[in-house]
Amino acid sequence: MNNDARIPGALNLDFIEGLYAEFVRDPASVAPEWQAYFANWEEGDGRPPRFRLGPGFPRRSLYHGPAEQRAAPEAGSGSASDLRIRLQHRVDRMLRAYRVRGHMQARIDPLNPGVRYVPELDPQYYGFGEPEMGMSFACETMDGEGWLTLRQIHSRLREVYCGSIGFQYMHIDDMKVRHWVQERIEGRTYWEPLPHEQQRRILARLTDAVVFEQFVRKKFLGAKSFSLEGGESLIPLLDLAIERAAQQGVREIVLGMAHRGRLNVLANIIGKSPREVFREFEDQDPNLFLGGGDVKYHMGYSSDYRTAGGSRVHLSLCFNPSHLEFVNPVVLGRVRAKQDRSGDSSHEQVMSLLIHGDAAFIGEGIVQETLNLSRLHGYRIGGTVHVLVNNQIGFTTPPSESRSTMYATSVAKMLPAPILHVNGEDPEAVARCMQLAMDFRQTFKQDVVIDMYCYRRLGHNEGDEPSFTQPRLYELIAKRRSVRDAYLEHLLRLGDMTRDQAEEIVKRRQNNLEKELDEARTSFRRMPPSSLEGIWQGYTGGAETAEADPETGVPEPQLSGWLGRLCEIPGEFNLHPKLERYFEQRRRMARGKQPLDWATAEAAAWASLAASGCRVRLSGQDSPRGTFSQRHAVLHDVETGLTHTPLQHIEPQQAPVDLLNSPLSEAGVLGFEYGYSLDCPDGLVMWEAQFGDFVNAAQVIIDQFIVSGEDKWRRLSGLVLLLPHGFEGAGPEHSSARVERFLALGAEDNIQVAVPSTPAQYFHLLRRQAVRKWRKPLVVLTPKSLLRHAQATSPLADCARGRFQKVIPDHAARPLSEVNRVLLCCGKLYYELEARRQELKRDDVAILRLEQLYPYPRAELESLLDTCRDGTNVIWVQEEPENMGAWRYLRVTVSMQFLGRLPFSGICRPASASPATGSHAAHELEQEELLQRAFSEEQARPRPRTETIVGTKQPGGGA
Repeated sequence: MNNDARIPGALNLDFIEGLYAEFVRDPASVAPEWQAYFANWEEGDGRPPRFRLGPGFPRRSLYHGPAEQRAAPEAGSGSASDLRIRLQHRVDRMLRAYRVRGHMQARIDPLNPGVRYVPELDPQYYGFGEPEMGMSFACETMDGEGWLTLRQIHSRLREVYCGSIGFQYMHIDDMKVRHWVQERIEGRTYWEPLPHEQQRRILARLTDAVVFEQFVRKKFLGAKSFSLEGGESLIPLLDLAIERAAQQGVREIVLGMAHRGRLNVLANIIGKSPREVFREFEDQDPNLFLGGGDVKYHMGYSSDYRTAGGSRVHLSLCFNPSHLEFVNPVVLGRVRAKQDRSGDSSHEQVMSLLIHGDAAFIGEGIVQETLNLSRLHGYRIGGTVHVLVNNQIGFTTPPSESRSTMYATSVAKMLPAPILHVNGEDPEAVARCMQLAMDFRQTFKQDVVIDMYCYRRLGHNEGDEPSFTQPRLYELIAKRRSVRDAYLEHLLRLGDMTRDQAEEIVKRRQNNLEKELDEARTSFRRMPPSSLEGIWQGYTGGAETAEADPETGVPEPQLSGWLGRLCEIPGEFNLHPKLERYFEQRRRMARGKQPLDWATAEAAAWASLAASGCRVRLSGQDSPRGTFSQRHAVLHDVETGLTHTPLQHIEPQQAPVDLLNSPLSEAGVLGFEYGYSLDCPDGLVMWEAQFGDFVNAAQVIIDQFIVSGEDKWRRLSGLVLLLPHGFEGAGPEHSSARVERFLALGAEDNIQVAVPSTPAQYFHLLRRQAVRKWRKPLVVLTPKSLLRHAQATSPLADCARGRFQKVIPDHAARPLSEVNRVLLCCGKLYYELEARRQELKRDDVAILRLEQLYPYPRAELESLLDTCRDGTNVIWVQEEPENMGAWRYLRVTVSMQFLGRLPFSGICRPASASPATGSHAAHELEQEELLQRAFSEEQARPRPRTETIVGTKQPGGGA
């Protein structure tokens, strides 16, 4: 092999590096041809080749250092070039060790200044002694000329990686991203002293934080505020983030955080008047919030922030329950909606900033679900800045008992996100972290994490005694002065500020808070937060009214035209052969030659809304195709794999239609869509469960946000939940959307629960949700078998006229004044009851369909039943067990009788701990018994309620 030999093109540089490292340790360990290659690895002038073997290798010759610093070859060590390569290789190994493990010796914990010994960070580990410390080596990221002595390199590595910031970024796979971080933090510019003006601003913001906490604790003794004391550096951190964001063109920031420090952030960053905060402490007007509202440290707020440069940045701090991290996907959803509304497809103008607690970040699975959304097409927002206020404790639980990882941020390593661990008592290091984080997000549109190590000076709340469980920890904390006082001493030593100037800042802040408190106490009444402004102007909440029930029909020619366009496939598109028949049937439906099935009525509703300017967004597991292969809203070319979405080609000026596959996540995705709905009142925003049974994995989002958001925070949402439901012998986890839970949560017309039984009903229900101005979350129990049921169809004309019917009367039986029995039901059970009635020729039995379960349609149902003869039995029939479904809800709502004269009873499966049997044969037996009881003469007689359920539950059950 001669000097002109080349590395084989099929081999990558990482492989060569590893092979060469093996060769340096033991030449015999590599193949003979590679031994020869490396042995002759010198250019004609005696220098090594000019290419780099890794991040620390030079782009120039290794011999370009000062001649007097070149070491003489060791005896028996081979050529000088061989020695150079070996030494440089060791230096590069040390460089890499600091980049990978330097954070392990960083002084990030204000309560523990000691550092552990890490062998790989010791020069002696690589065989370096005093002679080598004076030699020059290549290290271009640390010096513009590319050469430093080993002593300088080591000193610089200690400064960068083992100071007040611990950097983790070597887990990032993208070399471009990794080198960007590396060059920023290893260069001199990053570590230049902060400008005096910025130092004074940091001190002022620390003063704001400290004075506010001390003032609140003094004026409201014993009141819970979840103090920020010990973590006051959060306030200058947020201040610097907003300033930097404004410089980068961001015009709006949506924030989410738990209760720790929330009042401080509201008053000192978000712009909520301290007097409003103090009025919430005084709580002088209880009648204003009887049965509603929320505690002060869960409240949100929004305002315009004026930066030092004169720019305005709109800030929105989301309302948040005590379920800590569950606000995360809500924030992301809000940001995405704002970006979509403003056309910010490059994610430049709106960003999110999430503030976490250490125990919650590692402990709650919703964090992982949210992080996983960050790089997905339908949920991407251009990166989130995550800030952990790391108190190093969760209530009373220390890290050793709350996580199995070194850091609370370890879960974030699933992303190519830099993680910056920083000592919260070094405000200037905190400032550098935030600057790097904001620049990283701006450059790469990816998440970044700041892990600010601090402590919690008080207990979990102001009435808690933390020394019961952490006596030694709180003995240390009691001895520490505030970060503001420590930073002031630093500035005094620099001569940039006098103590009198600093005290003047304190006095101004205290005087202002005293003034705000006086104002709060002389003007007691505080108004509930308002949400019906801006894009929400014109929309209403509260109780359902007759005005909230508009006509939703669409002229038949328009529907026909839109359905026809849904069947137009581009000429170059290779449609799956099995879908040819599907679209031929849909073309017949568009022409009125065939009644609409469920999926076509749904598509018609979406098309009509998009054509009128209403954004349509659906996300869920398998939603574009449909769990039951019924929707096919996104087509895939069988040859190229490219996609075509017909709903995006309805009209030239139509609104966007987004149909998205979601990750296998319920809580995270539902939280995201709820957040999206908060900033998209004029759109139809839908989340679909793969099966309705799986919605319980998102119960926190339902309980704490969807059903209670209006009552607690006056926040409206028109989010739609599509939950496939129906007992068809598929087992306990594929039968029930747990409608009983939604009905139990229904109060004050806070949600809507509907079970449409025809495609036309579903069409009108979806359009009603978007068209009317009354905004409430809508839970739809969608069908499974009815998707292809021959009788569950609707003529196109049924979509062209009318509105959603909350109760569907029976036109097949005798008039209600002549029947002997009235069966009430909903969903697919209607078709089974109707088939049995026809089989038995029982026109003396009427079947009414209750299409809206909540709000309960009392007027509509009672107006139909009013013509019944006294004593006519009204029987509710359901597939669910007695303790599930709508039976108990109706029993409480209706009581013993309708209208005081019509006995009311129910037919259900026996009460059960599990929704359904695992045996299909057992399911058929149970279903048959339901139908028999519905038409039996025995059931026609009034019965005690305890006898109105079918069968007897046997011990054990199917699997």
